[in-house]
Amino acid sequence: MTTEGNYVQPAIPRFDGHYDHWSMLMENFLRSKEYWSLIETGYEEPATGTRPLSEGQQKELEALKLKDLKAKNYLFQAIDRTILETILEKDTSKKIWESMKKKYEGNARVKRSTLQALRRDFETLEMKVGETITDYFARVMSVANKMRVYGEAMTDVTICEKILRSLTDKFNYIVCSIEESRDMDALTIDELQSSLIVHEQKFHRSSGVEQALKVEQALKVTTDERVGGRGRGRSNYRGRGRGRGGQAFNKAEVECYKCHNLGHFQYECPKWDKEAKYTEVNEEDEMLLMSYAESHEVKWTDAWFLDSGCSNHMCGNRGMFTDLDESFLHSVKLGNNSRMHVVGKGNVKLLLNGVNHVVHEVYYVPELKNNLLSIGQLQERAWQY
Repeated sequence: MTTEGNYVQPAIPRFDGHYDHWSMLMENFLRSKEYWSLIETGYEEPATGTRPLSEGQQKELEALKLKDLKAKNYLFQAIDRTILETILEKDTSKKIWESMKKKYEGNARVKRSTLQALRRDFETLEMKVGETITDYFARVMSVANKMRVYGEAMTDVTICEKILRSLTDKFNYIVCSIEESRDMDALTIDELQSSLIVHEQKFHRSSGVEQALKVEQALKVTTDERVGGRGRGRSNYRGRGRGRGGQAFNKAEVECYKCHNLGHFQYECPKWDKEAKYTEVNEEDEMLLMSYAESHEVKWTDAWFLDSGCSNHMCGNRGMFTDLDESFLHSVKLGNNSRMHVVGKGNVKLLLNGVNHVVHEVYYVPELKNNLLSIGQLQERAWQY
């Protein structure tokens, strides 16, 4: 843009090969200069041998010639020299404009073909997953404006209805709300875009909260990732006993690792051959709850089992402890109401995938045949492993 005093002169639209867009910009520019009438009607020089013009007519003709020269000047600046050389008649701005129109607008058959292609593009437009409302409106309006240039009557109603039926599924309830509450004949494109952008921002805020919850959940690393085994379920459950497992949880959100259905742990899965029996400890009972299963064929002295019903880690192999406090005495209660004595507490090292992991506060229960890892205790102390 150039500046004349305090007035900012708009830039002259340069022809870049896209005639429809350029002609629209150039027409608007010439109208703002009050030269468009010369493009539409032009002016005529008096024929040779005709009666001379009066003084007033002569002044009017000279004024038209001057305006036409200014209009031609703008066209010369807008059109590249190589294109101007192909225009034979450059006497008036009207002749230059008509020559450009014939060269680049195309004939009626080409226009019909182009319009058909644009109609097809318009009908197949659909919002992409992850695309913003602003970007989708820009795509729709780009095609709609081209159709208008080629003579198609593209009303706001047509465009709004197209957009509403081609949004992604997450906008379904909003579309229903707009169609029920608004007069579609009076709804403008700008109003629709504004309304959808507001709802889109609400989606982003909701997804941000959801993502934060997912991150928070991810920080509570699942037990099977920590100990290299397959747990009995995903939840924030921390056991059932008095000592470490007194927190309530929603079992409906638990996913079984066996069948991947919700509502039960793996040990409760109907598709799993259960050997252990579990029971709830009474709040008045000072004993710790554990589950216990003994195989009569194989001794699992070095094997470890994940247990969501066990309140504490327990091991029956004295040699697995790296350190042991034998002054710690306690007892554990089994599912069949029998008891076992705890004669120590210490730390155990487990080699998982070539990496040593230290499991803290493991009870030493000599009578125990199956070593147990408490899911509740692992989750409570997950940051240490």
